[in-house]
Amino acid sequence: MSKLDRLDEQYRSHHRERRSEEFVFCKPERSALFREWVGTGRRVLDLGCRYGALTEAYVAGNDVVGLDVDRDALAEAAKLSIETVWGDAEEPLPFDPESFDVVVAGELLEHLRFADQTVSEIRRVLRPRGLFVGSVPNAYRLKNRLRFLLGRPPESDPTHLRMFSEAALHTLLDGFTDVQLRYVAGRLTPLSRRLFANDISFRATKP
Repeated sequence: MSKLDRLDEQYRSHHRERRSEEFVFCKPERSALFREWVGTGRRVLDLGCRYGALTEAYVAGNDVVGLDVDRDALAEAAKLSIETVWGDAEEPLPFDPESFDVVVAGELLEHLRFADQTVSEIRRVLRPRGLFVGSVPNAYRLKNRLRFLLGRPPESDPTHLRMFSEAALHTLLDGFTDVQLRYVAGRLTPLSRRLFANDISFRATKP
């Protein structure tokens, strides 16, 4: 069995058991933000698009290509009239250099062993002044810190391989310009964004 087939099987099982087709982490906040950042009239690559539950926020007015390891999820995403590609975001992306205006990676990077390699591929397929838009769970929020102090894993999702802080994101996005981070979701976020926000969304520009 190839790595891609193995990932397909693992994520199909994970999605069936733990994630509904409609579930999107911090969906209201990220949908509005991504719609604003992506804009319209763009060719967009959506990495890890899954069922397209977030893609639908910015598909209107754009030419969207969705890539995911889960073939069943891709079949659902295709109903949004987007082009779908079965592939592994950790492998070289099957697209020409400078072929997209925007690359979206929402809640993807934490699932990757070598996120820096994927980001390098994202930079390759983006056109000059193209946007990289994405998000990661706020791994060091207070809830996770307390779980760690209690002797429990800070993350309960077995598919999460990386934990990102603001500093780690800045390191990963080195080489991009105009980097903007936005802490979103969480009732107590106004008190301390680093401690209470559930998610860190970001946008960055390829020079």
